[in-house]
Amino acid sequence: MDRLREMEVFVAIVDRGSFTGASEKLGMSGPAVSRALNSLEARLGVQLLARTTRSVRPTEAGMSYLDACRRVLDAVTDADANVAARQDNPVGTLTISAPVLFGQRFIAPLVDAYARHYPDVSVHAVYVDRTTRLLEEGMDIAIRIGHLGDSSIYAVPLGFVRRRTYAAPAYLAAHGEPVHPRQLAGHHCVSFTGVSNPLEWVFHENGLRLPVRVQPRMIVNLAPAAVMDAVDRVGITQLFSYQAAPEVLNGSLLPILTGFEPESTPVNLLHVERRGASGKIQAFVEFVTDTLRRNVHLQYVDRAMAVNGTARVLDSVE
Repeated sequence: MDRLREMEVFVAIVDRGSFTGASEKLGMSGPAVSRALNSLEARLGVQLLARTTRSVRPTEAGMSYLDACRRVLDAVTDADANVAARQDNPVGTLTISAPVLFGQRFIAPLVDAYARHYPDVSVHAVYVDRTTRLLEEGMDIAIRIGHLGDSSIYAVPLGFVRRRTYAAPAYLAAHGEPVHPRQLAGHHCVSFTGVSNPLEWVFHENGLRLPVRVQPRMIVNLAPAAVMDAVDRVGITQLFSYQAAPEVLNGSLLPILTGFEPESTPVNLLHVERRGASGKIQAFVEFVTDTLRRNVHLQYVDRAMAVNGTARVLDSVE
């Protein structure tokens, strides 16, 4: 079996988490998958996978080799794509991740338009409220809300969102409106784990960070649940500004404590720099960037923060 096929088998086992999954993905028999992996490990003289009766995971050497395999396979895929189609007619499969509610409201419509415009590209969109790892999970593009941490990622700035505190008018009528964040200790709170620490919400006062302890009546892990709880007068909640925008417009939620809002949170489009020349990725970046930068929900900017309109390489990704 050739080396590229062995690499494909190894990557498929890791991605699917089992030999059976790799067999199904590649259309190979189970024994053929095992032979390919054994041949690869024998040729390299190192164990790439740690196997138990319940799981298969890469060893330390396997993780390092996995990245190298992805680079080689991506290069081959891109080379084939470039021969098969011009840059303005991309082909292949594009894998995108985005937060659930942000993805539903802003990314999904753009993905649909992109798919119609580029019919030779298949799109795999993953909407999930957790940080996806581009290399490890085989993502081409990730929309990230938050400050970036440590990795070799290419980031295209899209804008900013605010972390805001909201309450239903009926709740405020019944319990009064807090005028300082510390007064939240006397209120019912709904903590959304995607934005705030469940027991500590962050505000700013006189330019300084102001953490405030809360005792939530409810803790949820999905933004729509926090919105519904706040609308139903369960308590006060903290959300990103775009998450409560429809409810603010229809009057079912009101922003409060606006003079104590923390700094804006950046929104970026991330992709691995080595893939930047890929037609499908470049086309998507160009297709969505201007539209998202014009989105009014991404135009909250602090004095010290501004979108400069150019992509940049960052040394951090969380």
